[in-house]
Amino acid sequence: MPSTSSRRISVATAALVTAAILTACSTGSDDSMPSMDAGGTSMSSDMATGSVQEDDVMFAQMMIPHHEQAVEMADMALDKATSSAEVRQLAVDIKAAQDPEIETMRGWLEAWGAPQEAPSAMEHDSGMMADTDMSALAEAEGTEFDQMWLTMMIEHHEGAITMARDVQSTTEDEEVAALAEDIIAAQEAEIATMQTLLEP
Repeated sequence: MPSTSSRRISVATAALVTAAILTACSTGSDDSMPSMDAGGTSMSSDMATGSVQEDDVMFAQMMIPHHEQAVEMADMALDKATSSAEVRQLAVDIKAAQDPEIETMRGWLEAWGAPQEAPSAMEHDSGMMADTDMSALAEAEGTEFDQMWLTMMIEHHEGAITMARDVQSTTEDEEVAALAEDIIAAQEAEIATMQTLLEP
């Protein structure tokens, strides 16, 4: 039979081996744990690895409310019996283009694990209308409404085009670049139409 001292050595050796295995497992498990943000929730792999550019996220966060205001203005035109047929058609076109784009950008933000809303207010040169402008537009009728709507929408479109060109210069995401190009092409064409309608 093994001596008492031999049994003690064997037990001690087994304990050391077990401790070493547990330490190795514990160290390796950190790499397999999902990344956590400050709130303790899992972040998407794209955001955690930094593969999504901050400018792309900001573009989507800013363009969503920008599009939403354009859709709101389009709804005003469609709700008014006194708006012209030309303005009403533009409103239909704007909603048809921008509603799906809003959903696309919301999907990007969700996939990227990014907040749906921007952390700061939109810059003043984005073409966004102030609440007072929107109220004045809502109260206008007939020709006055058409003139206000066209003028405000041109400014609004110009802001969107600037935002789209800005992200084109920084993005490495083909889908972001493609959407920016679509926004520029569609809204430049609509601006040309609206400028024609404003001519005396």
